[in-house]
Amino acid sequence: MEHKNELYIGIMSGTSMDGIDLILADFKDSKPKVLETAEEKWPEDLIKIMHRLCTPGENETDISGSLSVEISRVFASGVANLLKKSGVSAQEVTAVGSHGQTVRHRPESCFTVQLGSGALLAELTGIDVICDFRSADMAAGGQGAPLVPAFHDKIFRDPEKLRFIVNIGGISNISVLDHASPRILGFDTGPGNTLMDLIVRNTWNEPYDINAAHAARGTVCKPLLSRMMEHPYILKKWPKSTGRETFTGEFIDLCVKETQADISPEDLLRTLTVFTAESIADAVVKVSENRPYETYICGGGVHNPLLMEDLKHRLKGCTQFGSTEILGADPDYVEALAFAWLARQFVKRLPGNLPSATGASKPKILGCLYPAS
Repeated sequence: MEHKNELYIGIMSGTSMDGIDLILADFKDSKPKVLETAEEKWPEDLIKIMHRLCTPGENETDISGSLSVEISRVFASGVANLLKKSGVSAQEVTAVGSHGQTVRHRPESCFTVQLGSGALLAELTGIDVICDFRSADMAAGGQGAPLVPAFHDKIFRDPEKLRFIVNIGGISNISVLDHASPRILGFDTGPGNTLMDLIVRNTWNEPYDINAAHAARGTVCKPLLSRMMEHPYILKKWPKSTGRETFTGEFIDLCVKETQADISPEDLLRTLTVFTAESIADAVVKVSENRPYETYICGGGVHNPLLMEDLKHRLKGCTQFGSTEILGADPDYVEALAFAWLARQFVKRLPGNLPSATGASKPKILGCLYPAS
């Protein structure tokens, strides 16, 4: 894997399952330089299968095997498009860091499942592939997530400020960069877009609530919101991580039934938007311990204006709020860049996890290598 350059590709498909983000970055300097980005859409039939696999069902082994192959082909298509846009050849890239597609995350049972064949992706792209980043952390007693806080610390830390980096994908997670402490915290706070997207798909047959148009017509059902905030995961102390299998349609139905809420789809969506904002804000405010802090958002949730407004309103003590664009990082590609960085950490034989974030017993080199030749 010896290369004279420091070019890496990162591939991220998160729990929202709304698309694949790819990035090509040069790591020769202290801060990575983004050379090109690209987005690859999931075929609708694959989205349905991925959603199906997020909860237990029949014939999972065959379905997972076939889906893993198809996911690798879509990833390879995205890499080809990224290289074409950049004018960089596959031979110039040291490695691809592929997160894979999470379909099950069970840290309490010491396993996590990300689909996508590293061997096939390496064969199709002609580039060495690093994948399976979570297993080594879990083997050391960690949650296997979140893995991005170490990267956030490298590019977003300010020596004089307390900063929260909030990624709102299908699930939301925060990184705590505290100028007063070298210890970096990070954990999943709960739902991001997953519950909102579920209602929008089932009600309006749309992938997500574009510009929060549907939620803006609704009103918050306070008893339902209160019941949702009692979810055991929200109340659980960190370190912790979760997946979309924890926050499901069955959870929504149970809360509606228990509160006897007679609620319209718009009101339900509005309530879920606030639930996402409140669960994030609750975690941030607790960790801040009444100190002033800054909050920067990345991930798909940054494009939901109502969610951003709800979140900003609840972040008591926040002195600066906005997307990571303020810090010079495109909010849509921060996670993809993180997995390019994790691939580089593997190549350099350096740890990629933070025990303070994942709960692992020690720092670990993360990932498995699938050589292209």
